[in-house]
Amino acid sequence: MREKKLFPAAPYFRGVGQIMLQPNGWTGLLFLVGIFYDSMTMGIAALVAVVTGTLTAKLLKYDETEINDGLYGFSATLVGVALTFYFAAIPVIWVAVVLGAALAAMFQHALIKRKIPGFTLPFIVITWILLFVFRHVYVVPVSSEVTDALNAYDDFTVSTHGFGEVIFQGSVLAGLIFFLGVFISSPEAALYGVAASVLGAYVSERFAEPMTDIHMGLFSFNAVLCAITFSGKKPVDGIWVLISVLLSVAIDLGMLSMHWAVLTFPFVVSSWITLAIKNGAKQLFPSSIK
Repeated sequence: MREKKLFPAAPYFRGVGQIMLQPNGWTGLLFLVGIFYDSMTMGIAALVAVVTGTLTAKLLKYDETEINDGLYGFSATLVGVALTFYFAAIPVIWVAVVLGAALAAMFQHALIKRKIPGFTLPFIVITWILLFVFRHVYVVPVSSEVTDALNAYDDFTVSTHGFGEVIFQGSVLAGLIFFLGVFISSPEAALYGVAASVLGAYVSERFAEPMTDIHMGLFSFNAVLCAITFSGKKPVDGIWVLISVLLSVAIDLGMLSMHWAVLTFPFVVSSWITLAIKNGAKQLFPSSIK
């Protein structure tokens, strides 16, 4: 769907869309609708964070094209949503949302400047630090947004929750809205994402993980991000999707077994490994791998 000068706020909406690697304002708008549907608090936090991250980039005079593509909004948005997911939305958390979003934008710029494919690494590092601070240094009550296990489980809810949990949302409708947001930007990415979500759940089930966690999408959302990252129209793209998805699930299983805050770390690490394998394959088989 072409944006065609969507509105002056397009860079902000693209920043939200870039959470699932879609530089599309309509995608970002749908993501925000899904977040607001599940939680007004997290929706407001997402808006505050993406505006803060984008304005930080503007004030620091980062590249205008990068700003317009939303590259300084997605990690910032995730920081805002994560903080209001984990903690009660008291004043100190809102201050942390703004500071965390600004730091995420600066961290993102450092990675872009050095041509490092950081993906959501700024979100991960900053959120890990803030989780430690608000759990152990300046203790803040847990948020009521932390949801309990779902009552009804099936493969359909697994696939939608895989999309929803990327942005900390647990409802089926939010997951569907996120899927639609990706689909209007890239149908191939959306469909690969569905397959990856189910595959992630299947593999984790083979390892006897709790069904509650599986059907909440805890073993699927990193797989969804990997599938979207490596999706494409060529048959070989399916190989990279499969490799990255299996790697992400393996890392996910290991981190959750040690009770770590997983966030999108398995996605980032498995994407780095897959990119290295892909680049190595290109050098070995230049005529076959493109």
